[in-house]
Amino acid sequence: MSPTYWIYILASHSRRIYVGVTGDLLRRIMEHRTEPSGFAARYRTDKLVYFESAPNPRDAIAREKELKGWRREKKVALIEEWNRGWLDLAADWMPKPQRGHPERSEGPARRSSNAV
Repeated sequence: MSPTYWIYILASHSRRIYVGVTGDLLRRIMEHRTEPSGFAARYRTDKLVYFESAPNPRDAIAREKELKGWRREKKVALIEEWNRGWLDLAADWMPKPQRGHPERSEGPARRSSNAV
């Protein structure tokens, strides 16, 4: 089986867009979610909204550069052609890490019966 390379677009909650390329899409998405750096960390672009494959790294890098050169409107049109609701296409691939303090992730504290 020949290797596959992936061109992907991530988005933030506010729809900031990040375009990337990888040989291992699952691993790369996990990295964006667990160890974000640079642009991805600054804008929290961790929602996979579009991806496509390429047969070799040269074609994948060329396509990544092509997409990065597009105006935002054209990128949005591409995303919405395949993913109208900007859903996280990798939502079921792995759990999304919770942001914030771990001790606060358990939900609201219960009130005691003596609360006024």
